[in-house]
Amino acid sequence: MSRDVASVPVRAHASMRNIFQGLSYLQYPALIVALGYIFKSGLAVASIKTAGWLPIYDDWNYALLYAGVGIGLSSLQDPTKTQNEMSRRVWQDPRKGRWMLMVLAAYALGAMVFGLIGAYLAEDTIVNQLSLGLVAFGLGMVGLLKTAIEMREHHRMDKQPEVFVEGGRA
Repeated sequence: MSRDVASVPVRAHASMRNIFQGLSYLQYPALIVALGYIFKSGLAVASIKTAGWLPIYDDWNYALLYAGVGIGLSSLQDPTKTQNEMSRRVWQDPRKGRWMLMVLAAYALGAMVFGLIGAYLAEDTIVNQLSLGLVAFGLGMVGLLKTAIEMREHHRMDKQPEVFVEGGRA
């Protein structure tokens, strides 16, 4: 029995963009874990007199680490798509997009600079750990900044080709 070639279903291969888009959803569990550590540190405030500040600092360090990983994973998303209407409006407007890039760059650079200075000047392990957590957070923000730059370039309305009313391109 011979099979007709036309009747054999063809498996569509997932593109690398789609695979990375799928992997970018791992940001949500990482961010939920970060929020869990923030919540845990809030509960630990009640026991400061008995346990001291060390458990709180440890929780903050883990929160920074997981937030940095989660934000870094968000850089795997497809920059040709926006997540919501507000994001679309920001990236389409050249001024709003420029301001958003400046804010993201300030957060990323600030987190890394303060983290590296803190790690260098730290005299105890608590400050050193928090500083390294801040560096991890800053590195995640750099990944987000890279994706934001690509989103701005892709969605800017002033850089889109003009379209005539009839639908033809200028």
